[in-house]
Order: sequence, then structure tokens, then C-alpha cells
Amino acid sequence: MIKPITITTAPCCWGVDDVRNPHLPAWEKVLDEAAAAGFGGLELGPYGYLPLDSARVSDALERHRLSIVAGTIFDDLVSPENRDNLLRQTDEICALIVSLPKPATHDGQRHKAPYLTVMDWGHDVRDFAAGHSDRAPRLGANGWRIMVETIRAIAALARNKYGVRAVIHPHVGGYIEFADEIERIVADVPSELAGLCLDTGHLAYAGMDPVDMLWQYRERADYIHFKDIDAGVFGTVMNQRIRFFDACAKGVMCPIGKGSIDYPAIRTLLSDIGYGGYITIEQERDPRNTGSILGDLAASRDFLRRAGF
Repeated sequence: MIKPITITTAPCCWGVDDVRNPHLPAWEKVLDEAAAAGFGGLELGPYGYLPLDSARVSDALERHRLSIVAGTIFDDLVSPENRDNLLRQTDEICALIVSLPKPATHDGQRHKAPYLTVMDWGHDVRDFAAGHSDRAPRLGANGWRIMVETIRAIAALARNKYGVRAVIHPHVGGYIEFADEIERIVADVPSELAGLCLDTGHLAYAGMDPVDMLWQYRERADYIHFKDIDAGVFGTVMNQRIRFFDACAKGVMCPIGKGSIDYPAIRTLLSDIGYGGYITIEQERDPRNTGSILGDLAASRDFLRRAGF
């Protein structure tokens, strides 16, 4: 059964992934262009990109008729010495997003937005093995236990203090990327504590079929990201020793409908499982490659509209 879905976007479409990058656009420009492109909402982006100033951000969102559908933890979840920093980020991000204009809740949406997406990141040994399940080292028992405890602590803080649903995002180049790791994290973090944010592009990049994974984890997928992959560029970068975001700078992510992912099949599946709520378009890029952003977003939106979204 078709449920209502709102298509949103994220600052990574403007190349915003690392707040230390000197080439990032101003956050006000991202809001201007997201609104001009017709989106009803967007993600907060990485910690520190939008200011933690509720009044200022609320005013900007209201002027643009936008809402924030998710905040983001995108950091090292493995190192025990980073846990206090992550909990501080969780506190500050959740305090901000619950004070902003509220996203609507749709029929078929299990948990109200905004969500808190939780992603592991920051490990060279995994970044250079992105997409290569056969050569990517897995965490040992102790490292995995520490990561799970950190995720549980983040999710419990978000839920208990702010009523925010944490969703674990398997991310290329992190320690939750491949099918075995997704299966393991789902078993170790209960559904009452956190859901999943499944990302079609990250799943495909890591060797999985997004349709199969969305079906397999349909009871845990509370929120979804859409991307597409340029098969030619993907074939090239998979034969290189390359970091994930360097592959993105080469154009491995492309407008939706111009890549290898089967979106008509995904539309059918989401109708079959009754998914309603939010889907966020993402297309990671180098922030210096700004010329095609609005054209790419328009192409993605147009394709999804024709595909029934």
C-alpha cells in the first residue's frame, strides 16, 4: 500500500561532510538552494556545520519553509576515549533539533522525526578498504563491544532525554558497513533502543542489493537515504586504493536514475511494506564541484517523481 513520503535532502549534496574542509558553502546558501529546489526538509549535516543557535536556525528554516528531519553523529564510535565527546554531541544536537520547527508525521511512519543518524567514521584502515568486504578488517570482540556500548549510550540519551529516535546508518568506510556487520549490530542493539537508516548507495557500494536489504530489515528501517552509483566510475575506483570521499570526488555518486540502482523495484518494495515518512536524497561530492548541484538535485527529484515517489 502506498503511504505518504516526503523527499528531503542533506548538506552532503553540497559537499558538506567534513566541517574542517575550507571549501564548504555557507549553511545559509544550502538552505536557500534546498528551498529553491523544492525540498520540504533537510538534514542538519555534520556536527558543527549549522550553528547550535535555536533561534537563529529556526528563523532561517521558517523563512524557507523547511524543517530538519535528522541530526547526525558522524564520528569514531570505536575509541572509548571518544565516548564523552559523542554524548556531548548527542546532547547538543538533540537539544537543537527538538527546538526547531517540527516535521510532519506521516501515515506509515513508525517514529516521529527528527531522527538522530548514528554513523561510525574515522578509521584509515577501513576507509581505504571501502566497498571491499574481503579485505576490510573487522573489529575484534572488545572493539565491537565498546562500539555497541557507545551506540546504546547515544541512543538511550537521545530517547530518554529528548524523545529522539536514533537510527544506525551503515556507512561505507566505517566499522558498520558490510552485511555481516549489519546483521551483528541489529542483533546487539535492540529495536526498542534504535532503528536503522538504510542507505541505498552505501548498501550497493558495499556489495549488497538494496532491495534485498530493505526487505530483510523492513522492521528496523525507520528512515531511508537514497543515492545512486555511476557503474563506470565505481568499476574504476574499486580497482584503486582510494578513500571513500575521494571516490565521491571522482563522481562515483550520481543523480538518482542515472546509475545502477533499481529504483522502480525499491518503489514497489516500499509500497509492499507500507513505508511512510521521510526519504533523504544524498549525492556526496567535492564541495568545489558546485556547478551541477541544483541540476543534479532536479534530475533526482524528477526521476523519483516519475517513479512514483
